[in-house]
Amino acid sequence: MHELWGQIDRRLLIKLGTAGLGALALPGAAHAMMAQGFTHGVASGEPGANSVLLWTRYAAASDARLTAEVAETPDFTKIVAGGAVTASGERDHTAKLTVDGLLPGRWYFYRFVAPDGSKSVTGRTRTLPQGPTGAFTLALFSCSNLPFGWFNAYAHANARGDIDLVAHVGDYLYEYPVGNYPSRGQLLPGREIQPAHEIVALADYRLRYAAYRADPDLQRLHQLFPMIAQWDDHEFTNDAWKGGAENHNEGEGNWTDRMAAAERAYREWMPVAETRWRDYQVGDLATIFLPETRITGRDRPFEFDEIVAGGGDATAKLKTFAETAYRDPARQMMGADQEKWLFDGFAASTKAGTRWQVCAQQVVMGSVFTPPESANWFGTDLSENIRRRVATAQAAAKAGLPLNMDAWDGYPAARGRLLAAAQKADADLVTLTGDTHNAWAYDLSEDGRPAGIEIAGQSVTSPGYESYTRGISDKTRVRAIRGASPQLKWANTQDRGYVTVALTPDKVIASWHMLETIREHRPTMKASHSMTAMRGKRMFEAV
Repeated sequence: MHELWGQIDRRLLIKLGTAGLGALALPGAAHAMMAQGFTHGVASGEPGANSVLLWTRYAAASDARLTAEVAETPDFTKIVAGGAVTASGERDHTAKLTVDGLLPGRWYFYRFVAPDGSKSVTGRTRTLPQGPTGAFTLALFSCSNLPFGWFNAYAHANARGDIDLVAHVGDYLYEYPVGNYPSRGQLLPGREIQPAHEIVALADYRLRYAAYRADPDLQRLHQLFPMIAQWDDHEFTNDAWKGGAENHNEGEGNWTDRMAAAERAYREWMPVAETRWRDYQVGDLATIFLPETRITGRDRPFEFDEIVAGGGDATAKLKTFAETAYRDPARQMMGADQEKWLFDGFAASTKAGTRWQVCAQQVVMGSVFTPPESANWFGTDLSENIRRRVATAQAAAKAGLPLNMDAWDGYPAARGRLLAAAQKADADLVTLTGDTHNAWAYDLSEDGRPAGIEIAGQSVTSPGYESYTRGISDKTRVRAIRGASPQLKWANTQDRGYVTVALTPDKVIASWHMLETIREHRPTMKASHSMTAMRGKRMFEAV
């Protein structure tokens, strides 16, 4: 796996340089958008055994034809691949191209050259291995809300020497205006975003990406590692689904137009392919599937408040719902076409002898139930709205309903089809998840039989369970939630960070890395927690 790290040591990473990374110091997004030349570094993604996608942004008065150069060493004495691509104003001066003819399982260096001879920073990327593969490590990130704090999780990963691939499973940025999530009191000075208003139009989304990509730690992450990425809701707006979103109203225009603008900006600014879902083959070790669970096929999420509306016995209404509409087999998370692609992919992967079937997706698949103890976690000085929501959550739990209807828990029939397809294919399923801002480890089951494991990562900066239950210790929260949620094997409900997932032919080791702080710019870890799953077991080893 890491046979080339002896050649790519820490000194070499330093030689790659950070030129330009500090030049766009936040909140300099507007400056970055007005700057000329290479404004936001480089990035790579969509790795294959013989190819990789390269990205940059080059701003000029007119469209600029760039040359991409790929070499085996950072001095570029021997160019082994490359191509030409146009950074066009039509695409916000971004440019990306796929470079072919590379060797499997190799680190490469790349850069872009402008018409005037100026060069971008040097990036580093890696092709996927082919054939027998002994080990592979990826880093899992999600939920990076810039105004809440520093991207120390990215910075910590940037200093490591054991990561082959980065997976970002959503909420790469957030759509809110300044002063809303975080509030102005929570906003960390120096981490302001642009535009100041909520992003709705194409120009808004573009400027928000420019603000985020001006962050030096995020730029460095893209510079050093290939990334596979998929959006969740906040790349569009909160709790998005195919027909709308919780955070979209008629005054903000047509939903289809907003959705198209958000998707276009994402494709311009991210090193991603033009297809909504795709997969990656890591030798004979793993197939990594990257589905899309937000805007292609997802039906509108259930809302507890709507279910119990009109007064009367809330628990009785919720019990009736749990026995009827909740189980509707027609409800979709991904849509029929994507389900077929994923389920056929499970079968093809196992038939080919691939050891692990990894599903890097956006929302938690394991079930979380509201513990009865949580009724007393929110204090006594509650607004009527919060008081009602706490009471409804307790009533839902009594009716046998889980907490989060925006996750797979709100689509039980669709989840059942996915897990049953994994079982039918005899897959060793590993799901990688973000969204909730907290860390979870689940044993997934279907029809009373093991179906796989879930590795759910904590957020980079976004606050989690701890922010709503102040004064309650993590130990108390986790003990209660685990008591109410049989599939849950471990959790951390208080820390920010990221996960590394080390794959070998016989086991998967998930390691959650918890940061000391995000309020200061220092990537110091306070703790890590590791769990192991053996191939064929489809569950975590006992802790």
